[in-house]
Amino acid sequence: MQRVRIALALLVVGAVGVAAPFAIAAISAGSSSSKIVTIKVTATEFKFVMSKRSVPKGTTVIFKVTNKGKIEHDFKIGTKKTKLLKPGQSTTLKVVFSKKGNIAYLCTVKGHAAVGMKGKFGVGVTPPKVTTTQVTTTTATTTTGTTTTTPVTCTSPTSTINVSMTEYKFTLSQSSVPAGCIQFTIKNDGQVQHNFSLIGVKAGTIMAPGGTETWAVQLAQGSKNYTCDVPFHDSFGMNGTLTIT
Repeated sequence: MQRVRIALALLVVGAVGVAAPFAIAAISAGSSSSKIVTIKVTATEFKFVMSKRSVPKGTTVIFKVTNKGKIEHDFKIGTKKTKLLKPGQSTTLKVVFSKKGNIAYLCTVKGHAAVGMKGKFGVGVTPPKVTTTQVTTTTATTTTGTTTTTPVTCTSPTSTINVSMTEYKFTLSQSSVPAGCIQFTIKNDGQVQHNFSLIGVKAGTIMAPGGTETWAVQLAQGSKNYTCDVPFHDSFGMNGTLTIT
């Protein structure tokens, strides 16, 4: 009888030992899943709006980033960054926050953080308030010479101007050319979309990075202002004046 009791006791201990790892695994799984949080991030000109700006230490966050602006943006937090998002595009970014503190986030497109696309995300702490920057868009005006003519396209260039577009400026091979048929060879050497628009004459195509185009127009003596038509790029400095002698 004593032997039977001992055998039963050993059987119970063995069953508990087998079940324990499964119980621990189940508890761990429940604990892990409770630390995964999805946060919506909306990018516009020029700010981020988050559905939540702080989490406890040890939380895994899935940032769902959507560009609801009119130009391209991205989202970087800590050492992780999304791809460059065109207007209307979305993506996700998974980040594990293992350390307590305020973590910086920003848009890495040149000039965007400076005008408001940045902030702090709190991990186990309360983040500072977000401050916004008011951006004023200005549009250049066109000054013509004493003789007014209607610019037209032409096919036999007398001068060629190479135009390089970057963030946020134009670099022209010449700032002054004789009147005549002027050819513009334009390339987007930047990281976001740009175009070259000769105000009142011709608006070039809005091109992705690496894009090129060439066109020619007949220009009379005077001056012509140029700009980038992508929203806010003019106010960032993408404008200038071409002199026609």
